Amino acid sequence: MSVNEIGEFIGALLILTGGIASVISVFGLIRLPDVYTRSHAATKSSTLAVLLTLSGTFLYFWFHEQFISVRVLLGIVFVFLTAPVAGHLIIRAAYRSKVKLADISVADELYDVLHKEKDEKEKKEGAGK
Repeated sequence: MSVNEIGEFIGALLILTGGIASVISVFGLIRLPDVYTRSHAATKSSTLAVLLTLSGTFLYFWFHEQFISVRVLLGIVFVFLTAPVAGHLIIRAAYRSKVKLADISVADELYDVLHKEKDEKEKKEGAGK
């Protein structure tokens, strides 16, 4: 086996692993109980799946055609930076819209933080009068 064949094999293996991670994320979307855990499954595992697939594509083209694709590299960086932030913002918007947690949820750690800010605003407004 030559170095090019090994590189192509590693690229194909990464693409296959990305496909498997994508299927696993679908199971998370189906089985998890509320929007918060579903969003976690969608953003974290699908980000991993897309990154593995794009990395495999990059390696495959690099070794097969001796071509370094800047578009694929930019895609990797873009997905790596935007997907977790988008997931966080979606969860935050759902929380502020008062979407209920699942019944099996144990703690709501954001409740104290948000209501602490609200209490401090009310104290400042009350002190100013």
